[in-house]
Amino acid sequence: MRSIWKGSIGFGLVNIPVKLYSGVQNSNLDLDMLDERDHAKIKFLRVNENSHKEVPYEKIVKGYFLKDQYIILDKHDFEDAAPEKTKIIELENFVDITEINPVYYETSYYTEPEKQGKKAYALLLKALEKSGKAGVARFVLRNTENLCVIHPMDGVLVITKIRFEQEVRSRSEITKVNDVTITKKEMDVGLALIKQYSSKFDLSAFKDEYSNELLKIIKAKSKGKRATVKKMKPQKASSDDLYDQLMQSLSSKKGA
Repeated sequence: MRSIWKGSIGFGLVNIPVKLYSGVQNSNLDLDMLDERDHAKIKFLRVNENSHKEVPYEKIVKGYFLKDQYIILDKHDFEDAAPEKTKIIELENFVDITEINPVYYETSYYTEPEKQGKKAYALLLKALEKSGKAGVARFVLRNTENLCVIHPMDGVLVITKIRFEQEVRSRSEITKVNDVTITKKEMDVGLALIKQYSSKFDLSAFKDEYSNELLKIIKAKSKGKRATVKKMKPQKASSDDLYDQLMQSLSSKKGA
């Protein structure tokens, strides 16, 4: 793997030199948009919506629509607003990672210590493991300030970007179900169903089946054949009553 960032983790007055590596990759197939007549690639043009003519890149500016007009920004505005370029991931405080709602998570990066920072890296890693805590920090990546948590995973410090509060939409307009009455017997069967389906989380048990099946189709078509794809048939309950549906779910799981 090739590192995408070099800097330090600031742990109090201790700086831990590290390299950052992308911890995730896209499992989707890379498909191109083509003209069906000759399979030429489709190119996108930047077009003026009034004149319908292509606009040269050097003539394009960025603007923010405010009070019925666009406020145009130049490179100095972006420089003034940009966070100070720093190579320090500054730990600000420590929290229980269970307190962070999954809706805040974005993407993860692996860290690797530079030779001179191995002992301090090991100390932070083992201290986080022993305390059960995660560090909250900020860092600048590609000129953008990011909020993140630093947490241990299999002997590696992982930096997971999380969203700022203003990036998460309010739930005030979402219809809630606080006024719906659930009977005791429905709750008991619901809990029993959860217990029956409960297991330790094993990520390897979950595969990107869509991409796998699509790749089978692509390989078959390249040989002039048609792949046989297994279609999943969703099960349907024979009753509209919630309690009956739950009981049927329990029985079908036992049978499986």
